[in-house]
Amino acid sequence: MRAIILANSHLADPESLVAGLREDDLIIAADGGGQHCLDLELTPAVIIGDFDSLAEKSLEILEKRGAKAIRHSRRKDETDLELAVRYACRAGAAEILIFAALGNRWDMTLSNLLLPAQGEFQCVPIRLVDGSQQISLLKPGRTHIIAGAPGDTLSLIPLTDEATGIQTEALEYPLHGETLYFGSPRGVSNVFLSPQASITLQSGLLLCVHIRQSGALAG
Repeated sequence: MRAIILANSHLADPESLVAGLREDDLIIAADGGGQHCLDLELTPAVIIGDFDSLAEKSLEILEKRGAKAIRHSRRKDETDLELAVRYACRAGAAEILIFAALGNRWDMTLSNLLLPAQGEFQCVPIRLVDGSQQISLLKPGRTHIIAGAPGDTLSLIPLTDEATGIQTEALEYPLHGETLYFGSPRGVSNVFLSPQASITLQSGLLLCVHIRQSGALAG
C-alpha cells in the first residue's frame, strides 16, 4: 500500500499528482493539506494535525465526505507532517510520497527534507515530490534503483561527515567506491544515461535529488 501525504505548502503540478494516483493509495492530509484535497476534489482518508492552517468550514466539508479528523494540541513537539508520516508508517505503508512540503519557510522545508532520517521512518521509502523534482534519502546496505529517463538530472548530497563506498551505474559521471564529503558539491548535477540509475553506499546518508524532464508522478 502506498501513502500519499499532502502538506500545507505550495503544490506544484497538481495535475500530475491526480493523474498518478492509484485506486488503493492511502491519501493523508497534514493539516492545511486538506485544502489542497478540496481544491483537487480528493477526499483523504485522514486529516491530521492541530488544524491551525485549515479553515473549520473546510474541515467540516471533508469530514462530511468521509475523511477522519485526528486532532492534536497546538502545543506539541511534532510537526503536522511528522504526525502524518508516523500515521502512514503505522498504517502499514510500503512507500510514502509527500507533496507540498517545500516552500517559503526554510526552517519547515529543511525539517521536512530531513524527516526521512528519523530512525522510526527509515524502514519505509519516502519521497518528497515537488513538480518535476523528487527527493529521497539513500541509506547503506541496499541497492537504490532510481527510475527516470536519459537526460534527467540526479544529485547526491551527503548528510553525514562522509558518505563512503559510493557506487553508481548508468550516470554520466560514475562513482566507483568513492567518498562524498559533507558540504562538498561534487555529487551535484549528474545525468541519467538510461531509464534507471542504481546507487549503493557503504556508510553515511545521501540526499538524492532527481529532476525529471517530465513532471509526471513516477512509480
